Amino acid sequence: MQATAYTYDPGTRSGQVLLDDGTPVSFDAAAFDAGGLRLLRPGQRVRIETERGGDGGPRITLVTLQTF
Repeated sequence: MQATAYTYDPGTRSGQVLLDDGTPVSFDAAAFDAGGLRLLRPGQRVRIETERGGDGGPRITLVTLQTF
């Protein structure tokens, strides 16, 4: 699935992406580390993998840059 980086905190390696419908979804350091990234800037297109979270909404398990 594709999304757009919305926020990123390099101290905690966590942030949020915006899905294409505008829904914000948070990611944690584990999802960021799984993608092998070192930095993420707001506005970058990313590829994410998700699973169903405990609240029934999506939980991001991987964030990486979208390549064409």
